[in-house]
This record gives sequence, structure tokens and C-alpha cells, in this order.
Amino acid sequence: MQYTNAIEGKNIVKKYKSFTLDVPEVKIPAGFATALIGENGAGKTTLLNILAGIRLDYKGELEYFGEYKDADRDNNPVVKENMGYTGTDNYFLPHWTVEQVKNLSKLLFDNFDEKKFMDIYDELAISSNGSYDGKKKVSELSDGTKTKLALASVLSRDTKLLIMDEPASPLDPLMRDKLCELIRNYLSSGENKSVFFSTHNISDMETVTDYAIIMEHGKIVEEGFVEDLKEKYILVKGEASDAKAAKEVLFTMTESKYGFEGICLSKDLDKLAGMDVVTETASLFQISVAVMKKNSRVK
Repeated sequence: MQYTNAIEGKNIVKKYKSFTLDVPEVKIPAGFATALIGENGAGKTTLLNILAGIRLDYKGELEYFGEYKDADRDNNPVVKENMGYTGTDNYFLPHWTVEQVKNLSKLLFDNFDEKKFMDIYDELAISSNGSYDGKKKVSELSDGTKTKLALASVLSRDTKLLIMDEPASPLDPLMRDKLCELIRNYLSSGENKSVFFSTHNISDMETVTDYAIIMEHGKIVEEGFVEDLKEKYILVKGEASDAKAAKEVLFTMTESKYGFEGICLSKDLDKLAGMDVVTETASLFQISVAVMKKNSRVK
């Protein structure tokens, strides 16, 4: 598949006292939604914040939209104008009001569309009573509503790239579905628009994920377009009597007295010949968990 990259990173390193992010290469394909997946502490937020320009204390090289370096990101307003970011925790200061969030977004970004903000505010039902409440303080909002407000703010701008840290986590199931719709609409609203988000809610976000990056211990341990990953890995189910032999072949496996189930590398499938097994297409959730299990320190 031919594609360009919204972001390319080389030799990205960030050292903490007891943890090191070490990514020789990372690419975020342009025109797609890329999910960053991994355990707590795997380095997802650190990597995401480096790519977003939130963290500047790292080593390595970054390139944006095929032409701008990380120095341009900090000095050229074109780069920041074309990037939107939503984070976790205190994304907005707690004493800010909704009106201040809107006005500050308008002040900071030339491409902020106030009418679009109001339309998204209504669409996401940010106000519980159905009408605009500009005096409402951020501290008075639930975590889910804070996320909706952040989405309204960033989606009201005309950007090329959205970077979002765990946008689905505070949301209820209905809003997670709505988030996927918003991402799809964003991607289809212009040529080569891209989304990069971290998530623990793999199943909920799978329908909108085109490309996946899986991290463990500060390193990228697997990545690829989802359809390619579903060709590389396959779900296998079999009888308990074959579990011991199958375990030698499968990438990861769980077993009970009734049988076994696991993920197998497609290239190793012929090694299960003679066993009574059935195969199914694995979900991104199943593949991600298998890869994480294989690389995790959790026993």
C-alpha cells in the first residue's frame, strides 16, 4: 500500500529513573486512524506527548507532514495550526468556564470556528439541560463531559492531524460509538487527514482503527495495518487432548478442561496439522492481548 506519513520519528529516546522509552522508528500513516495500544506504564502517553510536542525533553528526530521538523513545530505556526490535541486529567484549568474555553480557543488558533464549536456542543449534548451554559466551570463537569468539551474545542479547528490521549476512557458506551463516528467524519472531511490516539478500549475503538501500534516496556513490539495483522495472526480453538502439543506452536494460549484457545502465527498453522482444531479471524483486541501477553512481565 502506498501512503505518506503524518509523522515520522527516528531514534526517539526519553529516560526516566526506572523507565526508558526507546523507539528507533515510528510512523503515523497519513489519511488513517492509528491506535496506540499497550499496558499501563508501557510508554504510550510519553510517546504520544513527544509526538504532540507536549514533552520536549527527549532525544531523536521528528518530521511532520513530510516537510516540517520538530524545531518547526515549536517555531512555525503552520505546524501547530494543523495539529489538534486532547489529553487526560487537567486538559483545561478547573476554574475556566465553558465560555472561556471557547474564547481561548478562538484567541489561540486562527482556524477555530466558533459556529462549529456551538454545533458540536449541541451535537454532543455537553449541557445537561440542552442549552448553552457558558458560565459552567470545568471543575463542575464530569470526566466524560470534560472529554466532550475537549472534542468540541479541537474538532472546531481545521487541522490535518488529531492526537488524542485515551479519548474513549471517560466516555460511556454511547459516546464511545459517537467518538468513532466523529473520527470517521474527521478523516473523510479532507485529503490525508489523520488521527493518532491511545486507547485501552480496543474493542470499542476497533471499528475506526486502520493502523495499530502495540507497545511494551517503552518499545514498539508490533505494528501494522489492522487487516495485515489479521492475516499475520489467526485464532485457533481445539480439544483439551491437543492442548499440550498445540502450546508448543501457538503464540499465546489459554486452556481449560474443555479445550484450548489461542493466537497462532499464520505461518505456523501447518504445524497444527493432525489436531482437531478450528480457526477464526482474530479481532484486534485478541491480537493485541496476545502480543502484550507475549511481551509482558505480568505472569
